[in-house]
Amino acid sequence: MLVVAAEFFENLKLKGGHGLDRSTKKQVIDELHEKLKSVKLAVLADYSSMDVAQMTDLRNRLRDFNSEMKVVKNNLLKIALKDTDFELLDDHIKDPRALIMHFDDVVEPTKALVEFAKKNENLEIISGALDGKVLTGEDLKVLAELPSREVLLAKLLSVMVGAQTQFVTVLSGVQRSFVQVLESYRVQKEKEN
Repeated sequence: MLVVAAEFFENLKLKGGHGLDRSTKKQVIDELHEKLKSVKLAVLADYSSMDVAQMTDLRNRLRDFNSEMKVVKNNLLKIALKDTDFELLDDHIKDPRALIMHFDDVVEPTKALVEFAKKNENLEIISGALDGKVLTGEDLKVLAELPSREVLLAKLLSVMVGAQTQFVTVLSGVQRSFVQVLESYRVQKEKEN
């Protein structure tokens, strides 16, 4: 029982970043830095008023969209951001911040995040970074209103198919008119004979 309790408290220390030894801090930084290399959108949020149930709920929702939320000490986060596309978020790390990382589509998980923030006032979206640009909380709300990648591709496909259909209709109309002219000419010639 005592060993289990000691392991529990040791793991608790590791997750929060407090009281970590130098090698563990380096491991946390290296893991986060590697993850950031494959991230498309990173978002900073103030989570300080959220309880454990809300944090768990948010993490589960984000996981559905191949996104992840990490809470690490600010100085470790700043070091992990160095030499990544998200280094420009460094100035926005002032108070305790959660880092939310989107690995695939950026619209759907941002929608989920913004909806969660609307329902839970304890989560405040501070800023984000996408394609080397800093996005404000308002920018992220606008991003969440965009249609998803799949919807945009479906619209593009329907436009492309529609254009091809119209082109075929126009081409067949020319042939149809030509055949009708020939038929009229034939009927006229039969009447003359």
